[in-house]
Amino acid sequence: MNKALSTIRSLKFDGTIHREWQVNFIAEEDGLLCFRGKFREAVSHPDLGTIAAGTVSTEYFWRNHWYNIFRFHEPDGAFRNFYCNISMPPSFDGTVLEYTDLDLDILVGKTGSVEVLDVDEFEKNSRIFGYGEEIISKAREELRGLKNMIYNRKFPFNDFSDFDRG
Repeated sequence: MNKALSTIRSLKFDGTIHREWQVNFIAEEDGLLCFRGKFREAVSHPDLGTIAAGTVSTEYFWRNHWYNIFRFHEPDGAFRNFYCNISMPPSFDGTVLEYTDLDLDILVGKTGSVEVLDVDEFEKNSRIFGYGEEIISKAREELRGLKNMIYNRKFPFNDFSDFDRG
Protein backbone atom coordinates (compact mmCIF):
# COMPACT_ATOMS: atom_id res chain seq x y z
CA MET A 1 0.00 0.00 0.00
CA ASN A 2 1.31 3.43 -0.96
CA LYS A 3 1.30 5.86 1.97
CA ALA A 4 2.61 9.05 0.41
CA LEU A 5 2.03 12.28 2.29
CA SER A 6 -0.64 14.39 0.60
CA THR A 7 -2.44 17.66 1.22
CA ILE A 8 -6.21 18.03 1.07
CA ARG A 9 -7.68 21.46 0.36
CA SER A 10 -11.31 22.30 0.87
CA LEU A 11 -12.16 25.34 -1.25
CA LYS A 12 -15.09 27.73 -1.21
CA PHE A 13 -16.90 28.26 -4.52
CA ASP A 14 -14.81 31.36 -5.29
CA GLY A 15 -11.61 29.28 -5.06
CA THR A 16 -10.42 30.51 -1.66
CA ILE A 17 -9.02 27.89 0.70
CA HIS A 18 -11.48 27.04 3.46
CA ARG A 19 -9.44 24.30 5.19
CA GLU A 20 -6.22 22.43 4.49
CA TRP A 21 -4.68 19.37 6.18
CA GLN A 22 -2.11 16.61 5.72
CA VAL A 23 -3.02 12.96 5.17
CA ASN A 24 -1.48 9.79 3.80
CA PHE A 25 -2.64 8.72 0.35
CA ILE A 26 -3.61 5.05 0.66
CA ALA A 27 -4.92 3.99 -2.75
CA GLU A 28 -7.00 4.75 -5.81
CA GLU A 29 -9.31 2.20 -7.35
CA ASP A 30 -11.98 2.79 -9.99
CA GLY A 31 -11.98 6.54 -9.38
CA LEU A 32 -12.18 6.22 -5.58
CA LEU A 33 -9.31 7.94 -3.77
CA CYS A 34 -8.67 6.89 -0.18
CA PHE A 35 -6.63 8.82 2.39
CA ARG A 36 -5.95 8.41 6.10
CA GLY A 37 -5.10 11.11 8.59
CA LYS A 38 -4.61 11.47 12.32
CA PHE A 39 -5.49 14.53 14.36
CA ARG A 40 -2.30 15.81 16.01
CA GLU A 41 -4.24 17.97 18.45
CA ALA A 42 -7.80 18.24 19.68
CA VAL A 43 -10.11 20.23 17.40
CA SER A 44 -13.39 21.88 18.31
CA HIS A 45 -15.98 21.52 15.53
CA PRO A 46 -19.43 23.17 15.63
CA ASP A 47 -21.25 19.97 14.60
CA LEU A 48 -18.90 17.23 15.81
CA GLY A 49 -17.94 18.65 19.19
CA THR A 50 -14.37 18.06 20.32
CA ILE A 51 -12.39 15.71 18.13
CA ALA A 52 -9.65 14.25 20.34
CA ALA A 53 -5.99 14.26 19.41
CA GLY A 54 -5.19 10.84 17.94
CA THR A 55 -8.58 10.49 16.21
CA VAL A 56 -8.12 8.69 12.88
CA SER A 57 -9.95 9.84 9.77
CA THR A 58 -10.35 7.63 6.70
CA GLU A 59 -11.33 9.92 3.84
CA TYR A 60 -13.05 8.83 0.62
CA PHE A 61 -13.18 10.99 -2.51
CA TRP A 62 -14.72 9.89 -5.80
CA ARG A 63 -13.51 11.53 -9.01
CA ASN A 64 -17.02 11.40 -10.50
CA HIS A 65 -19.28 12.07 -7.49
CA TRP A 66 -20.31 15.30 -5.84
CA TYR A 67 -19.56 14.18 -2.28
CA ASN A 68 -16.81 12.95 -0.01
CA ILE A 69 -17.05 10.87 3.13
CA PHE A 70 -14.95 10.94 6.30
CA ARG A 71 -15.03 7.99 8.68
CA PHE A 72 -13.76 8.87 12.16
CA HIS A 73 -12.41 6.48 14.79
CA GLU A 74 -11.51 7.51 18.33
CA PRO A 75 -7.87 7.18 19.44
CA ASP A 76 -8.78 3.83 21.05
CA GLY A 77 -10.09 2.56 17.67
CA ALA A 78 -13.82 2.78 18.45
CA PHE A 79 -16.01 4.07 15.64
CA ARG A 80 -16.95 7.72 16.23
CA ASN A 81 -19.06 8.88 13.25
CA PHE A 82 -19.20 9.62 9.54
CA TYR A 83 -19.14 13.15 8.19
CA CYS A 84 -20.14 13.68 4.57
CA ASN A 85 -19.65 16.79 2.45
CA ILE A 86 -21.59 17.65 -0.67
CA SER A 87 -18.90 18.99 -2.97
CA MET A 88 -17.87 19.26 -6.56
CA PRO A 89 -15.71 16.35 -7.81
CA PRO A 90 -12.08 16.66 -6.67
CA SER A 91 -8.88 17.13 -8.62
CA PHE A 92 -5.81 15.18 -7.51
CA ASP A 93 -2.31 15.62 -8.93
CA GLY A 94 -0.74 12.83 -6.87
CA THR A 95 0.20 15.20 -4.05
CA VAL A 96 -2.62 17.72 -3.57
CA LEU A 97 -6.33 16.94 -3.64
CA GLU A 98 -8.67 19.92 -3.99
CA TYR A 99 -12.42 20.00 -3.84
CA THR A 100 -15.03 22.74 -3.80
CA ASP A 101 -17.25 22.39 -0.74
CA LEU A 102 -20.91 23.24 -1.42
CA ASP A 103 -21.76 23.60 2.29
CA LEU A 104 -24.35 20.81 2.62
CA ASP A 105 -23.22 18.10 5.05
CA ILE A 106 -24.51 14.89 6.60
CA LEU A 107 -23.53 13.67 10.04
CA VAL A 108 -24.03 9.93 10.65
CA GLY A 109 -23.82 9.05 14.32
CA LYS A 110 -22.78 5.87 16.12
CA THR A 111 -26.34 4.57 16.13
CA GLY A 112 -26.92 5.39 12.47
CA SER A 113 -28.72 8.65 13.10
CA VAL A 114 -28.65 10.85 10.00
CA GLU A 115 -28.64 14.62 10.30
CA VAL A 116 -28.45 16.97 7.31
CA LEU A 117 -26.45 20.05 8.29
CA ASP A 118 -25.89 23.55 6.95
CA VAL A 119 -28.91 23.81 4.65
CA ASP A 120 -29.13 27.50 5.53
CA GLU A 121 -25.43 28.00 4.70
CA PHE A 122 -25.93 26.25 1.34
CA GLU A 123 -28.87 28.50 0.48
CA LYS A 124 -27.03 31.64 1.60
CA ASN A 125 -23.82 30.78 -0.26
CA SER A 126 -25.71 29.75 -3.39
CA ARG A 127 -26.89 33.36 -3.56
CA ILE A 128 -23.57 34.94 -2.52
CA PHE A 129 -21.43 32.89 -4.91
CA GLY A 130 -24.06 32.42 -7.63
CA TYR A 131 -24.03 28.61 -7.72
CA GLY A 132 -26.58 28.54 -10.53
CA GLU A 133 -29.52 26.20 -10.93
CA GLU A 134 -27.46 23.32 -12.39
CA ILE A 135 -25.13 23.21 -9.38
CA ILE A 136 -27.98 23.63 -6.87
CA SER A 137 -29.93 20.83 -8.54
CA LYS A 138 -26.88 18.53 -8.68
CA ALA A 139 -26.04 19.19 -5.01
CA ARG A 140 -29.59 18.28 -3.95
CA GLU A 141 -29.57 15.17 -6.16
CA GLU A 142 -26.26 14.02 -4.65
CA LEU A 143 -27.60 14.69 -1.13
CA ARG A 144 -30.55 12.37 -1.83
CA GLY A 145 -28.24 9.73 -3.28
CA LEU A 146 -25.89 9.93 -0.32
CA LYS A 147 -28.76 9.54 2.14
CA ASN A 148 -29.90 6.48 0.16
CA MET A 149 -26.37 5.01 0.45
CA ILE A 150 -26.46 5.52 4.21
CA TYR A 151 -29.91 4.02 4.73
CA ASN A 152 -29.08 1.03 2.53
CA ARG A 153 -25.64 0.56 4.10
CA LYS A 154 -23.74 0.88 0.85
CA PHE A 155 -19.97 1.27 0.94
CA PRO A 156 -18.45 2.76 3.06
CA PHE A 157 -21.44 2.63 5.42
CA ASN A 158 -21.47 -1.19 5.37
CA ASP A 159 -18.35 -2.04 7.31
CA PHE A 160 -18.10 -1.06 10.92
CA SER A 161 -19.04 -2.84 14.09
CA ASP A 162 -20.55 -0.03 16.14
CA PHE A 163 -23.08 1.04 13.50
CA ASP A 164 -26.64 -0.04 14.25
CA ARG A 165 -29.63 1.85 12.97
CA GLY A 166 -31.79 0.10 15.55
